[in-house]
Amino acid sequence: MDTALIEEALLVQQLGNLTGSEIARATGVKDATARAWLSRTRSPSRGKAAERLLELSSIVERLSKVLETRYIAAWLRKPNPGLNHRKPIDLIASGGYEEVSRLVAGVESPSAS
Repeated sequence: MDTALIEEALLVQQLGNLTGSEIARATGVKDATARAWLSRTRSPSRGKAAERLLELSSIVERLSKVLETRYIAAWLRKPNPGLNHRKPIDLIASGGYEEVSRLVAGVESPSAS
């Protein structure tokens, strides 16, 4: 079992205030699978779901440095004009990490955007 990936899922849940359903949505797995990660009974495979989880974790960590952590989950679910009114969580799920990352960079350094 890959405990490092389980720890990433737990970090996303705790730091980002994300539910198992939201983690499932961002990674493209069933709710039960994300809940299994969070209960440490199953670890993410090394495929696309694991890649999405690591991307989500990266975004959550970066956002935690510039937003109140209680707002991170809402920020991920809210349509964003900087993403053509798409939701960051859905872009991550569809492989659009780079686009979300660029938006976060603008939040990290507003003068650079």
